[in-house]
Amino acid sequence: MANHVSSLKRSKQTLAKTAVNRANRTKLRGSLRTLREALAKGDVKVAAEQYRATASILDKSVQKGVLHDNTASRYKSRLNARVKALATATKAA
Repeated sequence: MANHVSSLKRSKQTLAKTAVNRANRTKLRGSLRTLREALAKGDVKVAAEQYRATASILDKSVQKGVLHDNTASRYKSRLNARVKALATATKAA
């Protein structure tokens, strides 16, 4: 355990920031999970709506330092490709 006042303060700050980062990461993972479930079910409307929400959360995660910007871009690109593929598959069928 920390003995100096400054190290005690840093310890408290680390705990607070860890809690915030964990909450942001949990929100992101939950959003990704719901989008992937919508894609698996094949519901285009729900998947497109959930994609917009997930893309927003991805962008916010980059701003908050939870994700690297290239990682978020990769996620958005791959998820958008799956949403578009689902939309074209349902139109063709």
